[in-house]
Amino acid sequence: MATTKSTKASARSTRYNELRQMLEDRRRELMNEVQGRIRDVRADGGKDREVLDQGESSEVDIQEDIEFALIQMKSETLNKINEALRRLEDGSYGNCFECDEEIAEARLRALPFAVRCKDCEEARETAEQRERMMAHKRGSSTLFFDMPS
Repeated sequence: MATTKSTKASARSTRYNELRQMLEDRRRELMNEVQGRIRDVRADGGKDREVLDQGESSEVDIQEDIEFALIQMKSETLNKINEALRRLEDGSYGNCFECDEEIAEARLRALPFAVRCKDCEEARETAEQRERMMAHKRGSSTLFFDMPS
């Protein structure tokens, strides 16, 4: 019996270390990407814009907006990874927020900051999609009520 407990504890410790390393590697990778993009944007922002015509200037603005959106998305992912590391430290990492069952290791490897198991996430997404459809139907039906007779 003691051997089984020590084997389980060893497996948990190995899983913990692997997941922690995976999260830290992903965090480091994202931080490097974000810092690199910020440096690139700053370097490009210093270029002289007076020689650009209106079309070129508009294209540069769009590209800057895209770069900013990418930086923002990667920063949000960094925040999720930091939260996952906190959950790993407090022992709640890898358990579904909804059903409290263990999240499959394959899911955690693909999405290391997942907070729900596959089934609960699918149920949540289906419910959200249903709610959006209902809101859209309510919104489109009110168009006819607002029309003067």
